[in-house]
Amino acid sequence: MIGRDQFVGERSARWAELEQLLGRGALHRMPPANISRVAALYRVVCSDLMRARSLGIGSDVTQHLDVLASRAHSLLYAPRPYRLRAIWELVQSGFPAAFRRNWRFNLLAAALFYLPFAIGLAGALSSIEFAESVLPRAVLRGMADAYSQGFSGGRAEGADAMMAGYYVHNNVGIAFRCFATGILFGFGSVFFLVYNGLVTGAVLGHVMAEGHGANILTFICGHGPLELNAIVVSGAAGMQMGYALVSTRGLTRLASLRAAGPDLVAQIAGAALMLLGAAVIEGFWSPSSVPAPVKWGFSGVLTILVLGYLLLAGRGPAAGAVRDRHAAHRVGEEGPPLVRHPTDERAATGGRPYGDGAPPSWRGADAAGGGVPPSFGSGQGPGRPA
Repeated sequence: MIGRDQFVGERSARWAELEQLLGRGALHRMPPANISRVAALYRVVCSDLMRARSLGIGSDVTQHLDVLASRAHSLLYAPRPYRLRAIWELVQSGFPAAFRRNWRFNLLAAALFYLPFAIGLAGALSSIEFAESVLPRAVLRGMADAYSQGFSGGRAEGADAMMAGYYVHNNVGIAFRCFATGILFGFGSVFFLVYNGLVTGAVLGHVMAEGHGANILTFICGHGPLELNAIVVSGAAGMQMGYALVSTRGLTRLASLRAAGPDLVAQIAGAALMLLGAAVIEGFWSPSSVPAPVKWGFSGVLTILVLGYLLLAGRGPAAGAVRDRHAAHRVGEEGPPLVRHPTDERAATGGRPYGDGAPPSWRGADAAGGGVPPSFGSGQGPGRPA
């Protein structure tokens, strides 16, 4: 039978190493190798605690191991810390990198939105009956009246801030439906992408057919590159969520959804920031009296910046470091990784990788979407000049 001194002597070095690692502070600030080491030592200490109890080593040893295992458990399974820097990392690399990793979903979402958009535009330009089959006549008449005047006088004083708030509410609602209905195995996202694309194209085509094309195009050109593409990204994230529920790769549906979670969160957060920017532009810039050529120049520059950002941002060594930190943060959510240290723990666990089994019992078991089409606001367009 193993004596107290032998038991402690064979294992004290690992206990001291774990204590030293725990004293270094927050887990997310450690290098990945240290996080893996803490996880491996935590399992060893749990095994040592159970063996110490079964062998009757002594209350002082078991109490020390109990406290040590409790500290390691609290560190490994702590909630992910809130960091303001994470917002910058999301903008700098997280969102565009997630967009590119899921380019197939984003390409499909773009097709599902812009092809119906083109059909709606062409149909409404050629036939009033087509436009009325998509939207009621009263809605179409209201949209045409809203854009019947130009922008030389801007919008009524004090209306910009109110309309910007409305645009945030309306556009976020559309994007939310495109994403959230993806829980229906992706079919909801497909429907809302097609629906919003068709409605947007039909409204634009009808207003152009009524002779107000220059007014409506000048209005939407500024915020369109952000707003429309944010809706596409939201729909793509919804389809990705639905696909994760169908193609689980041997996981449960919940586990598959959690595995897709980081990219989903990055894309939805990025789309939300794009919609916020679009609402500010739509509320203050689009209805302003700035000359049309300036607005079109701004639109061209913004389009290039949006495409360049989504396709090129988040590459290089800095982005790799951010990904490493994100992986480290997820340890607290997904549990410690099954990573072994080069020093074999079998000598300390009776020839078994993790001793006598699971962590000790003292911790318990670880446990339709009508609405206003995008870009056109409330149906009142830019508003009548004061």
